[in-house]
Amino acid sequence: MEHNPKIIGRKYEQEVLQRCVESPRAEFIAVYGRRRIGKTFLVKQYFNDTFDFYISGIYKVPRAEQLKRWQSQLNKYSGKKRTRPKDWFEAFDQLCDYLETHKKKKRLIVFIDELPWMDTPKSGFLRALEVFWNTWGANRNGLKLVVCGSATTWMTNKLLGDKGGLHNRVTRPIRLAPFTLKETERYLKSIGLDWSQSEVLDTYMILGGTPYYLSLLRPELSLRQNIDELFFGRDAVLKSEYEFMFSSLFNKAHVYRNIVECLSKKLKGLTRRKLVEEIKIADSGMVTEALDNLEKCDFIRRYKAFGKRQRDVLYQLTDMYTLFYLRFVKGYNGMNEKAWSSLSDGKRNSWAGYAFEQVCLIHLNQIKKALGILGIASDVCSWNSANDERGAQVDLVIDRSDKVVNLCEMKYTTGRFELTRTYAEWMSERKELFRNETSSKKTLHLTLITPYGIVPGKNTSALQNIVTIGDLFE
Repeated sequence: MEHNPKIIGRKYEQEVLQRCVESPRAEFIAVYGRRRIGKTFLVKQYFNDTFDFYISGIYKVPRAEQLKRWQSQLNKYSGKKRTRPKDWFEAFDQLCDYLETHKKKKRLIVFIDELPWMDTPKSGFLRALEVFWNTWGANRNGLKLVVCGSATTWMTNKLLGDKGGLHNRVTRPIRLAPFTLKETERYLKSIGLDWSQSEVLDTYMILGGTPYYLSLLRPELSLRQNIDELFFGRDAVLKSEYEFMFSSLFNKAHVYRNIVECLSKKLKGLTRRKLVEEIKIADSGMVTEALDNLEKCDFIRRYKAFGKRQRDVLYQLTDMYTLFYLRFVKGYNGMNEKAWSSLSDGKRNSWAGYAFEQVCLIHLNQIKKALGILGIASDVCSWNSANDERGAQVDLVIDRSDKVVNLCEMKYTTGRFELTRTYAEWMSERKELFRNETSSKKTLHLTLITPYGIVPGKNTSALQNIVTIGDLFE
């Protein structure tokens, strides 16, 4: 199958699907990722809806209703009336019987969407799926079983992490990540929003690269008008999204919310020890699972400070939508439906500075490409001075194997940045402080990441590298 032009980005994912389709053996493909990221769209568009059987689980519906839906779909695809299966074992037996009628077909494609929602309490769904795959599916050459799920804890623990009969049975796991800035620009153009890179950047700092959120933007409105409507209007769609997002993605959703809401107040991140102290929870395997799943769904990142041990890693909230929601929307009880448009530039720019830092951290590959170091091994970390009373820090340190360290300053502006003598001296002082405290023998490069470059001047000689918005869109 050729790459589908209707699919924005997802080049790697389409290549994986293509290899699966071309494989003569049976393939069990699991597509997972956060809610609204485009899993169903990718599968349906790639296969052009040409499934031999398709069904989607229904959120919080009992087993009887799920089985009724299964019966309806099987009747539709087979053209034959069947009795409603009494349990999931019988349901999969009926699916086998139907697929056996296509013995001469070289390829069979079965798509089960929202798989975790079918696994209701005491339903036996997972064991029935196990029996189906191990006794029939895995032996049927040309069968492509594609499953999707937003409930990340279920997908990673019960399917991908199964210790029983489904252990290592998934042949191709595909984790779907948010769009990059470039992919976001392409997607917005595809829905009639031919915005400048500046407007796309501002959009990304609020909505991130989540396709569904982007799809809600209206071309006839400005970005600020759109944000007013989506978060503060009478029927604000993205105001209610936050609560449902966590409950549909994760078991024990309150633990996940507590973690991200705690991290939203500690913008530079927290160690695990500090985090469990803040949210007053026992440091257990549940915390490990929650942090792993939040990272897999691109809500948080883990990183370590320069020279620190692995156990001292920091966890930082990086999801753009969640950061914006917790900063401006959660707890807002005002009646102003134009709250974002009427917000002062000072408050907006204060938030934008931190949001821009997170955009940069999401686009590390683009930054490395701009620096010409994509092929050079490097560690990405941060650094905080232990001695400087002013709290000197570098939020992005790229420690390279070619004996160079990039000390990156991320600076959001709405125009060209003027590098004053005072600011250039401060950066140089911080560089020397870094060298003295870390005893690094590597060459230190001062690197400025700012959207629109800098005003030409004699102070620019303090910098070794400048990365701009155009680089982030690569």
